Amino acid sequence: MTIEQQIEEALDKVRPFIIRDGGNVEFDSFIDGIVYLRMEGACSSCGLIDSTLSGGLEVILMEEVPGILAVKLASEKPQTLPLDLQIK
Repeated sequence: MTIEQQIEEALDKVRPFIIRDGGNVEFDSFIDGIVYLRMEGACSSCGLIDSTLSGGLEVILMEEVPGILAVKLASEKPQTLPLDLQIK
């Protein structure tokens, strides 16, 4: 099972609780040990989004999936330039 599949499986365990509160969480990507998630529905504008990420989802994912160093919002994902624009 790939790490991405393990992440999806772990999210599937908590997703019903998030949906119950009117939100949802979607896996975006896994880059250099960091899981990037998209929060949807009521979660996208919730004032407790930081504590949901760090105190909830990050703890669960780090316990369930080896190799995860942090969990962040997809909007925090570093933007990379196309190869032809990168400084050489």
